[in-house]
Amino acid sequence: MMTILETKILKKYYGKGENLVKAVDEIDLQVNKGEFVSIIGKSGSGKSTMLHLLGGLDRPSNGKVLIDGKDIFSMDDDELAIFRRREIGFIFQSFNLIPVLNVWENIVLPIGLDNQVVDEEYVNEIIKMLGLEHKKDTLVSNLSGGQQQRVAIARALASKPSIILADEPTGNLDSQTGNEVLTLLKNSIKKYNQTLVMITHDNSVAQMADRTVRIEDGKITQNSIKKAVI
Repeated sequence: MMTILETKILKKYYGKGENLVKAVDEIDLQVNKGEFVSIIGKSGSGKSTMLHLLGGLDRPSNGKVLIDGKDIFSMDDDELAIFRRREIGFIFQSFNLIPVLNVWENIVLPIGLDNQVVDEEYVNEIIKMLGLEHKKDTLVSNLSGGQQQRVAIARALASKPSIILADEPTGNLDSQTGNEVLTLLKNSIKKYNQTLVMITHDNSVAQMADRTVRIEDGKITQNSIKKAVI
């Protein structure tokens, strides 16, 4: 298996002395291409900080994040922003959609911001797979929560990134809609041979992944393949 994402002695510390907080504390992690990895932990365990570091949204106190062998923190801010747009798709709990734009405009917006040509056939294929083909011209503010999360997934997939990073993607959804969204997301990354790293606090959600990584107090305490006891 080819390693697509790797961290080496990754640290993110806040404060000093008695107020020192080790949000991410010397984490070594490898993720293979095409793998679905869930990162699970309680609130304050460091999992969100970890995801932000993996996606280059925050810089570490020390250590490295390698994507396709590239040390992303050796890049300056402009280079890193371009790399994120082209290689990483983000899905957030809050959807982060623009309410005054319709479904299609929200999905292709990041591609336009990157001055890239939209592959309309590919995007339409994603839209159809996610059951949004009849909603393309609908303002996202008029969609249900589940439909908005599907738009967010389509947006993350549309630029053909190598890696999808999802931050509690079902956190604002009821259990049935959440399961539907997770199934669609899992099917889509398999179809397009992408890698998914998802953080969650929910064991039942984590068990849908190929592998579950548990974080406590900024450290990995468990790294289990699917069907292992969590």
